[in-house]
Amino acid sequence: MSNRLAGSTSPYLQQHADNPVDWYEWGDEAFAEARRRDVPLLVSVGYASCHWCHVMAHESFSDPQVAAVMNEHFVNIKVDREERPDVDAVYMAATQATTGAGGWPMTVFATPDGEPFYCGTYYPPEPVTGMVSFGQVLDAVHDAWVTQRPDVESNAHLLRGALAAAPPVAPPAGFDTSPATLEAVTEAARSELARAYDSHHGGFGGAPKFPPSMVLEWLLRRAARVHDEVALEMAEHTLTAMASGGMADQVGGGFSRYSVDASWTVPHFEKMLEDNALLLRVYTHWWRATGAPLALHVVEGTARWLLRALRTPQGAFASSLDADTDGVEGLTYVWTPAQLVEVLGEEDGRWAAEVFGVTEQGTFEHGTSVLQLRHPPGEHAAERLAAVRRRLLKARRARPQPARDDKVVAAWNGLAIAALADAGAILGRRTWVEAALRAAVVLDTVHLRTEPTGPGGEPELRVLRTSRDGVAGDSPGVLPDYAGVAEGFLALYSATDDEHWFVRAGELLETVEAHFSDGTGGYWDTADDRTDPALARLQRPREVADGPAPSGPSATAGVLVTLGALTGSLRHRQSAEAALAAPLGLAPRIPRASGWALAVAEALLDGPREVAVIGRPQDPATGELAQTARRSTAPGAVLAVGDPERIEVLGTHVPLLADRTMLEGLASAYVCRGFVCDRPTTEPAMLARALGGGPPDAGAR
Repeated sequence: MSNRLAGSTSPYLQQHADNPVDWYEWGDEAFAEARRRDVPLLVSVGYASCHWCHVMAHESFSDPQVAAVMNEHFVNIKVDREERPDVDAVYMAATQATTGAGGWPMTVFATPDGEPFYCGTYYPPEPVTGMVSFGQVLDAVHDAWVTQRPDVESNAHLLRGALAAAPPVAPPAGFDTSPATLEAVTEAARSELARAYDSHHGGFGGAPKFPPSMVLEWLLRRAARVHDEVALEMAEHTLTAMASGGMADQVGGGFSRYSVDASWTVPHFEKMLEDNALLLRVYTHWWRATGAPLALHVVEGTARWLLRALRTPQGAFASSLDADTDGVEGLTYVWTPAQLVEVLGEEDGRWAAEVFGVTEQGTFEHGTSVLQLRHPPGEHAAERLAAVRRRLLKARRARPQPARDDKVVAAWNGLAIAALADAGAILGRRTWVEAALRAAVVLDTVHLRTEPTGPGGEPELRVLRTSRDGVAGDSPGVLPDYAGVAEGFLALYSATDDEHWFVRAGELLETVEAHFSDGTGGYWDTADDRTDPALARLQRPREVADGPAPSGPSATAGVLVTLGALTGSLRHRQSAEAALAAPLGLAPRIPRASGWALAVAEALLDGPREVAVIGRPQDPATGELAQTARRSTAPGAVLAVGDPERIEVLGTHVPLLADRTMLEGLASAYVCRGFVCDRPTTEPAMLARALGGGPPDAGAR
């Protein structure tokens, strides 16, 4: 018999619908039941592609005896951390504060009001060295609740106080975002990053290694702005190593979440939308900067994988593919030499084993190997390699496949829209831009709501974080959702010239300023009118360090810079600079946690450049000027393309296009900084030189 989770919109929660545990979703019903029964809450937090979440579910939550203890002594709540990042953030802070570590599955015991008093992560079904069993934890917590209630409640009160009193991450005293300070911060961060650089394997630090997408974006921008060869070398080496190792899917495209080793050989096999969106964009920008053939191969493979594996019937993008297939990690992806011969025949099978590093000993488990391409066979064998990849992919599709979490997350779809629109525009792949547009329509029509929540009931644009099958859930959007969707919409505007997306991005940022600002230049992760009451008693979430994706403040700063450049708004630029203060305060010490803030700082230091192209849409010269601008490596450069006849009749919402005219009736480009513009040009070569870097033209008008 299914439990309450059967009706959830979260695939992760639905995976637990057949557990004998009497699960609740996070909400008032669970809290009221715990108060009625006077028992603690047991809050279990995980996500669909989490390997150890599946392990604990199989070992403990599917066990009728364990479930009976859970049901008798606790009110049990299952939380999808991707659907409720606010719950995850606050309880993870409690877990880290009490245990010194964290991870998923996260197991938190709390009072009926949601105040945590005992926290942990994965617990095995039987005691093992250094770990108590889950059953022992259940018995001990129940016993303490019954026999030592004052001590338990005192611990909960102390932990609540510690969480509430935890100071926010703040920049050093006297920190500012003047150009001189930004130069000093970026230089110090680059020096610190170089110390962590793995010159042998690429990447930074040791195992496990996660793809440092935001840091690589910063390094590419820095290399373009100040011709930093060391920054370019670190970026190129890392991008090459990731693309050549086992974390990259050498047959199907896309990337796994991380490498368990320092050499990018063996991945943790789940494949996430947010990771692949960010990687698609940074590999596009690597190709733009250098023309590297490997970069183009990765871009094409990753985009194809996104469209093939993650696109939903509605046109948005699912969240992830599981690490496990039928309970076995990596089953879909790994090979033996014999399996290659079986699929490809003796000659091609042996050749593929040599090319992809598949050995009898194996690089993974049980004699299997993860495919790598450390030494590509060269142009003479390119057709053979492509044919082998196609045959292996066809054979792999006949294998059991990992489960897909088809929940649509607003923030991650915003990143995917930005990546596909950007890559499609730069490389001239119209189908990618069209895919970005379809996903944006889903966000616009399913996830966005105009509500009378402004002063005096004025309408404001609000975001719902998740949807499934075209139906939105009720989880409110958090700061990364607003910033991520705005980022995607602005990239889509630049790729399509459709001002609707520009307007919607601006509306989202107005809501951010009204409901997420802390009044001192920083931002909370939850809106002032949408913060969960149970969490508000503990801690209003705020994260300034990047994780797998840009932090909320850094992402917000990025879109504020872009919007400010398109509008000439000093208010937006000043808000961006203020938002950067806290994450940039971390950068000299922890640059790997500040990559996106550093990338935004590079844009500020370069201007950013503002390019307005005025020309008739049907004129090839208009497209050539626009494409020249898109191919520029100027950090954070913005592009607006306008049809003078349409603007004359209907006007424009984009101030960068206002009052621009064609030079002698020809398509013309204006390059500006702070809305101070060079003389317009009709020549793509002149435009390319104007975007080539260096200080502003002293004779600008």
